[in-house]
Amino acid sequence: DSNHAIEVSNEIGYPVMIKASAGGGGKGMRISYGDKETIESFERARSEALSSFGDDRIFIEKFIENPRHIEIQVLADSHGNCIYLAERECSIQRRHQKVIEECPSPFISSSQRELMGEKAVILAKEVGYVSAGTVEFIVDKDHNFYFLEMNTRLQVEHPVTEMVIGIDLVEWMVKISYGEKLSLKQDEIVINGWAIESRIYAEDPFRGFLPSTGRITKYITPFETKNVRVDTGIYEGGEISMYYDPMIAKLCSWGKDRNEALGFMKDALNRYVVKGLQHNIPFLSSIMQNQTFESGNISTNFIQDEYPEGLVDYEVDTLDVERMIAISALLNELSDNRLIVHNNHNHLNQNSHFFVDYKSKEYDIRITRDSINEIVLMSNNSPNIAKVKINEKEFHFSIYWDFFSPIIKVLIDKEELYLQIEKSEFGYKLYYNGFEISPRILPYKNSYLKKYMPEKVEPDRSNLLLSPMPGLLVSFGVKEGQAVKEGESLAVVEAMKMENVLKAERDVTIKSIRQNVGSSLAVDDVIMEFE
Repeated sequence: DSNHAIEVSNEIGYPVMIKASAGGGGKGMRISYGDKETIESFERARSEALSSFGDDRIFIEKFIENPRHIEIQVLADSHGNCIYLAERECSIQRRHQKVIEECPSPFISSSQRELMGEKAVILAKEVGYVSAGTVEFIVDKDHNFYFLEMNTRLQVEHPVTEMVIGIDLVEWMVKISYGEKLSLKQDEIVINGWAIESRIYAEDPFRGFLPSTGRITKYITPFETKNVRVDTGIYEGGEISMYYDPMIAKLCSWGKDRNEALGFMKDALNRYVVKGLQHNIPFLSSIMQNQTFESGNISTNFIQDEYPEGLVDYEVDTLDVERMIAISALLNELSDNRLIVHNNHNHLNQNSHFFVDYKSKEYDIRITRDSINEIVLMSNNSPNIAKVKINEKEFHFSIYWDFFSPIIKVLIDKEELYLQIEKSEFGYKLYYNGFEISPRILPYKNSYLKKYMPEKVEPDRSNLLLSPMPGLLVSFGVKEGQAVKEGESLAVVEAMKMENVLKAERDVTIKSIRQNVGSSLAVDDVIMEFE
């Protein structure tokens, strides 16, 4: 019980990790730094464990701060043969759930790989393990490593190992289950290149990674090549519900080295289209641009340190903003002129002048092109060529655009970019490298009318507790008429097998409770009202 959990935590010494015995995927796992936190974490971990695994047994261990999560893939047959393949770097995690994995690790040397691999093999042989499995370690900044657990199954991130080692792990699991001997020898295992996996989740990185549910209205995956692999079971028109894990897909890239693998991943994320619900592709893209991640100097605290509020404060490079605004203005003009067709060709204006308003900054945009250049707009094979001047800065564009696709290719000053676009009220929204640009584009001659437009005033809802996610209302921590202090628990909402505690953001008194335990909640449903 929770009293025993406090006793054990003090014996080990804080901070501690409270974990479900049957756990996996970050479910039934909490970190505690003190007795009060242990009580709540123990109850939440036990409840999640029972819900997810049908087993509410809990154990507690020492929590090592700023560690790396490194795991070793092993293969063992029923004839006593066991080998290790390579390590996977799994330190990019949120709520102890892996987000990005790579093979090999930028932190592990060949000698440490050999040492950790040998220990993993010893462990597998000691317990008589047969099949593919993963031995997980926590590694501190001084390269000391500690056994965490063994996953006696195929891991979500197994594709990155397959891509660099060049074998099919599932095939070998089947062969081993039929009693076949391993034909692979340890000295034959060679790491070829670098692979990265991004887990695409149905969650909103702009709202603290809250779960997102709904029907997928548009779903386009990147083309699969030797450098890009997509594992998914989702389809356009399918529904993401609140009852299952939020993973939509695993997107993997391979390159000759880490930089090349990163490049293919960035490009693939820009081409991955998911519409109808919120997802973490913008977040994954921003990580790929993050200098700390690019350096490889990461720990399991990376997301907590670099993105404490999700993508709320994500800073976009000024040059990227200017380029995206210029592209948006050019798309707007192309769209306005697309019906002026002569012999399947479109004769656009030679010069255009726009006023653009974006995040309280104003941009003066002029577009010029060769008047004799006829541009085919309905084909990806013919570019729309233009010179765009934005606040006296000049860009040269070639845009390849099929009106039926939300993806465009842009050659900008000889650099090739892939962007996602979406029509908006005042032009086009652009999605690129994890950020969204949605400028207001007006013909310059009409821009003076902007000052007469009224500002929209949002209603005050500070006296309401709104459900931040779709989910199931599990319990209340308060009653009507009760005075509550800032930080105290108000209610618990379960979504996608994770329990989320909603806490008071200030001192309040509960005026009324609008929902019942067991209610299914939509985003922004009113749970209770404050006085």
